[in-house]
Amino acid sequence: MADASPDPAPQPAARAAGDGRTLAGTAAGALRERIIQGEFPPGTRLNERALCDLLGVSRTPLREAFRLLAAEGLVQIEPNRGAQVVALSLANIREIFEVIGGLEAMSCRLACERASAVEIAEIRALTFEMMASHARHDLPTYFRINREIHERISLAAHNSLLKQLYDAQNARIQNLRFVSNENRQKWDLAMREHIEMAEALAARDADRLAAIMRQHLQRKCEAALKSRSETIDTQHM
Repeated sequence: MADASPDPAPQPAARAAGDGRTLAGTAAGALRERIIQGEFPPGTRLNERALCDLLGVSRTPLREAFRLLAAEGLVQIEPNRGAQVVALSLANIREIFEVIGGLEAMSCRLACERASAVEIAEIRALTFEMMASHARHDLPTYFRINREIHERISLAAHNSLLKQLYDAQNARIQNLRFVSNENRQKWDLAMREHIEMAEALAARDADRLAAIMRQHLQRKCEAALKSRSETIDTQHM
């Protein structure tokens, strides 16, 4: 597996931060986004020197950032070999999506019961923003808003334990959720499903919203499994 030697064009992530912990957290955030968007594919070894230059940090906060991402399941650290992006197996992917599907469906049901009118209005407004980015073929912006919508639905359930469980598992499959929209037909379908979700939430139709969400995540799972299978086949050629 090739070392990651990233393009130095993006701006450093953390030059102004004042302490090691803040530097590590900021570096972890910048690296997390690059992993999610596929700049560092599963299995990529993370080159410390290149990443220090890219993110504007020294090795100490970078290694702490690796530890933060390892705790999220995004990076694995091997003695004497450094860090690399986690490559989930097909079984891992299937299991995580099954769990996420259950957690998000539960969030949908609770959100229909507990969300305030303001929370629902904000989710609908975000859906309109997502429609605009979809129309522009702006996948990074679409995905950022997409993540925020799922996050807002989870928050609108007003169950802190459910939110904690969701966050822990969701971080591990963000890259797979991102790449699942690279197929235009699947992206169009995902957009329609989000419109239907916003309508179901506004109507506080818990059964409909939970069903749409489960179907939405099942499609994501199928796309993720296909993408990972193709990657595995390529690696073994």
